[in-house]
Amino acid sequence: MQINHLINYLEDIAPLVLQETYDNSGLLVGNRSDEISAVLITLDVTEEVIDEAKTLGANLILAHHPIIFGELKKLNGTNYVERTLISAIKNEIAIYAAHTNLDNVLHHGVNSKICELLELKNCKVLQPLKSQLTKLVVFVPNDHAEKVRNVLFNAGAGKIGNYDACSFNSQGEGTFRAGESAHPFVGQINVIHQEPETRIETIIPTYITSKAVKAMLEAHPYEEVAYDLIPLQNEWVHAGSGLIGELEIPMDAQGFLQKVKITMKTGCIRHTQLLQKPIKKVAVCGGSGSFLLNHVIKAGADVFISSDFKYHQFFDADKNIVIADIGHFESEQFTKELFYELVTRKFSTFAVHLSKINTNPIKYL
Repeated sequence: MQINHLINYLEDIAPLVLQETYDNSGLLVGNRSDEISAVLITLDVTEEVIDEAKTLGANLILAHHPIIFGELKKLNGTNYVERTLISAIKNEIAIYAAHTNLDNVLHHGVNSKICELLELKNCKVLQPLKSQLTKLVVFVPNDHAEKVRNVLFNAGAGKIGNYDACSFNSQGEGTFRAGESAHPFVGQINVIHQEPETRIETIIPTYITSKAVKAMLEAHPYEEVAYDLIPLQNEWVHAGSGLIGELEIPMDAQGFLQKVKITMKTGCIRHTQLLQKPIKKVAVCGGSGSFLLNHVIKAGADVFISSDFKYHQFFDADKNIVIADIGHFESEQFTKELFYELVTRKFSTFAVHLSKINTNPIKYL
């Protein structure tokens, strides 16, 4: 199987359009048309991970963090990034990274994995993305409306929250006159025709607009199709930063942090003052999540689990919430298991390995 097939599958789950502007997710090294011999999954790509891939016979590395992050002007081995890339290229090992795009999806993402591990229920996106939705409006002869609707739904249109197949339909009358070179589905050349039509309105994620329109045009009976694409400012509840969920049974703060420490396999949790109330609502953000603190407080969370908080940011909890900084690596380490589950669930024609290299650059005394 070609690398491209695996990439398409992963990007259906975590589209590249969802990555932050500073990010560099995607295929960083290698050729999409290469056949996959085996896959190695890691959080970070280092020289040791490249060596591990060589030993395992893996020609594709799936990573969470992009090895190319920022400006890269030379490849002469003067730092670990350049040495790692040179080694990958020499050994014909492709590198694919899914970073903030995998962070920003509600389902099958980094944060949903944390919520699963902590057994949180009713999880929702903390800071939904905006300007990622488009309304598609199309006019269809009544007898063909159901077919066109279903084609759009199958292409990914009509999903709102926990509902799918969502559309609004209204009846009206379309008019048109076919020109001399036309091949009209209904009506006659040079005669104004009136046709009972259904106006179908549905919502689509902007990144699948081309796919949805193509499917709609193929199913539509008219030679010339009248349709509108309207950009929306609505929040997209399926994508964005961080998640917030609930414990089925509230826990005292000390007991909950002990659960987090064990579950997330961290040797240290930096936290603010524990409040004298049970923990029920829990916010999480894998990696650096301090930018979400105000959203977390407004959402009424009792505790915020993330990493990379600076000293003065702990003051911002202001006895409204417990901040629990569990470490960057620790908050994202289970992304490897997430990748493994996603890949092995879909494909069985190549071996998939979890890297045994601990790539955490931070050590604890």
